[in-house]
Amino acid sequence: MEVSDLPFVNASLNALSGTLLLAGYVCIRRGQKTAHARLMIAAFFVSSIFLGCYLTYHYLAGHKPYEGEGLFRTIYFLILISHIILAVLVVPMVLRTIYLAWKQRWEAHGWWGRLTFPIWMYVSVTGVIVYNMLY
Repeated sequence: MEVSDLPFVNASLNALSGTLLLAGYVCIRRGQKTAHARLMIAAFFVSSIFLGCYLTYHYLAGHKPYEGEGLFRTIYFLILISHIILAVLVVPMVLRTIYLAWKQRWEAHGWWGRLTFPIWMYVSVTGVIVYNMLY
């Protein structure tokens, strides 16, 4: 694998994480707690692998500037800025939500999960959008 392959790997990991998150959400809505737990743990591990690959890519290759112009440039940067801010904020939220589940504090876990899920999903989806706009 080349460093140049990592952006595609990162986008794929984001897409997989989003898919796992959505499946975990559907499972908890159906009362399938064990499946929900497994899917959310898988989403956490996929997101962790993404973070490692993302940091590796940017350490080795730097950044790729956006080449679009006009309205698309504005849209790109609005998505990118919101993606970055929420990606930083969601990490402690995910860790808190997982911790509460581990401690079986279900009421607090549910509260944090309802707050964390849409942000984590947004970060996963916009990661793929940013990739598609760049490449």
